[in-house]
Amino acid sequence: MSRKSLLASLAALAVAAAVIVPFASSASAATCAAAWSSSAVYTGGQSASYNGRNYLARWWTQNETPGRAEVWTDQGTCTGGSGGGTGGGTGGGGTGGGTTCTAATWTAGTWYTAGTVVRYTDGKYYVAEHDNPGYDPLISTWYWDPTTCSGTGGGTGGGGGSTSGFVVSEAQFNQMFPSRNGFYTYQGLVAALSAYPQFASAGGATIAKQEAAAFLANVDHETGGLVYIREINTANYPHYCDTSQPYGCPAGQAAYYGRGPIQLSWNFNYKAAGDALGIDLLRNPYLVEQDSAVAWKTALWYWNTQSGPGTMTPHAAMVNQRGFGETIRSINGSIECNGGNPAQVQSRVAKYQQFTSLLGVAPGGNLSC
Repeated sequence: MSRKSLLASLAALAVAAAVIVPFASSASAATCAAAWSSSAVYTGGQSASYNGRNYLARWWTQNETPGRAEVWTDQGTCTGGSGGGTGGGTGGGGTGGGTTCTAATWTAGTWYTAGTVVRYTDGKYYVAEHDNPGYDPLISTWYWDPTTCSGTGGGTGGGGGSTSGFVVSEAQFNQMFPSRNGFYTYQGLVAALSAYPQFASAGGATIAKQEAAAFLANVDHETGGLVYIREINTANYPHYCDTSQPYGCPAGQAAYYGRGPIQLSWNFNYKAAGDALGIDLLRNPYLVEQDSAVAWKTALWYWNTQSGPGTMTPHAAMVNQRGFGETIRSINGSIECNGGNPAQVQSRVAKYQQFTSLLGVAPGGNLSC
């Protein structure tokens, strides 16, 4: 973080289990996934076909040709149509989307849970294999598979944000951050929640809302109301390369400046966060300022796994009812706490109280540090 020099021991952070989809070998070639598109965005676990072969994305990528970029894992030869475009209907019924079917029409940016069936713009039906924030069914066989419509559709997913499973609705999020940068999307935050499902979901409804408010209050403080994506003081940029680390700074000495909702900084933090999330942030730290979901994930990584200069993670502080003040200590420690900067502490506390009020929950005790 821009004002937080975490201990180098963070580099030894235990790697959380990243979603890795093994390719099962088979005597016959697999069906081709949706054709790779240079303009499409692919995230880790998504598949695409290119020149008669299937490829699996290891992390976020755009306009990196399969077979020529290390981001892609070659899954072998494939045959047939391209992914979601095949198998829309069975028998002679075709894909007309008959009048008895109530599957919702797919909408970009809508949160869909696994099992949801949608009708796409091509008139065919697709079932969500994994939760996703409205990815296009034709560019992701990891998130969507072709299916026939059973007549029920399986629900729509989440128009207003409240059905996303997050205790903060999209309307509340927009009210919290009326001047936010368009990069910090609600959909990106919701998509990131899958990396740490325990966040804002443990200890009952009250604690869940308190934790969400605490996280977003600290995020508000770190980014000026979700306005800043990267650290303002560019003179600091070259200072965040710890050359004593064996892996060095492969993206360049000045590449590890503060980015994202909690301003991730230092090469060892990018290494640790990337390892935990299954994303190569050491070699491509710029993803944190290019991909909203990745940015939110790095903030959730810190919140849920790092104690920083404190004695516990911010997540543990809220779930164990140690109070909002302990989250400040874990983020900025003596810089603000114990009289270090009481005005900054009070600014965070005031925002937390505002957010808990908006969510209709008491803020609890031990607000300051």
